[in-house]
Amino acid sequence: MTLKIELYVDILHVQEKQLADFNIVMNSMIRLHELLLKHPNLVPTNCLDEKWKWFKNYLGALGTYIIVNVGILDRPRYQTRKNEIATNVLGVFSQDIQFIYVLPGWEGSASDSRVLRDAISRRNGLKIPKGCYYLCDASYTNGEGFLAPYRGQRYHLNDWMQGYQPRTLAEFFNMKHSSARNVIERAFGLLKGRWAILRGKSYYPVKVRRIITAYCLIHNLIRREMLVDPLEEDEVGDTHSSTFDMDSDRITHVESSNEWTNWRDNLAIEMFEEWSDIRY
Repeated sequence: MTLKIELYVDILHVQEKQLADFNIVMNSMIRLHELLLKHPNLVPTNCLDEKWKWFKNYLGALGTYIIVNVGILDRPRYQTRKNEIATNVLGVFSQDIQFIYVLPGWEGSASDSRVLRDAISRRNGLKIPKGCYYLCDASYTNGEGFLAPYRGQRYHLNDWMQGYQPRTLAEFFNMKHSSARNVIERAFGLLKGRWAILRGKSYYPVKVRRIITAYCLIHNLIRREMLVDPLEEDEVGDTHSSTFDMDSDRITHVESSNEWTNWRDNLAIEMFEEWSDIRY
């Protein structure tokens, strides 16, 4: 009996040391966030790539959830629209699938727009210079700095891979928008594929959200230092190289406007007309 107790105590000591070492590495990675987070590049005005050419001054894409483990009393706050228990993680990505910004920890029940408003209001939060924008899904407000798809229309890439052809300018815009914003699915697919702790309910408490941030930073380091990501066949590299001043006049509010809605409509018309001319 005494031997069993001593063995159990030894195991606890080993686990405590492993956890201490894990925290040291995790905190060290987070301290390097200014070096490891990606500085966004604009899609240049002369871009000819079919995936990006319509989204001039595009910076990247944002959104997602990560499943977490919480106590019974906290579950209602972390329950998402799909009845999953998750944390709402604002992950912002560049075109080459690196994190530009990450804000984990919000409850799954929190609306995406609320999390976004929190991100841009923070002193060291998400920066969006005037004239630039991110692609987001329809759960966000379509307003200055954030270009959302048309609601109530086909959107996801799987819809178009079935052979269905867009019939309206809104559908065609959504198809192009989904193709460009697909970096979100690819990025979180790589993140969860690389670390099993992010694929299911972690045994760590939800308050240890630093784990998510640290893994996002390590993801960037891998993408930056390896010519080929081990989980992909694609070569790693910058898609675009137009630089700009992130500290210039910035967007500080998330709100819709007639001007922004009209700009999206005009862009959708231009895209659809060019596609129709080529097609017919």
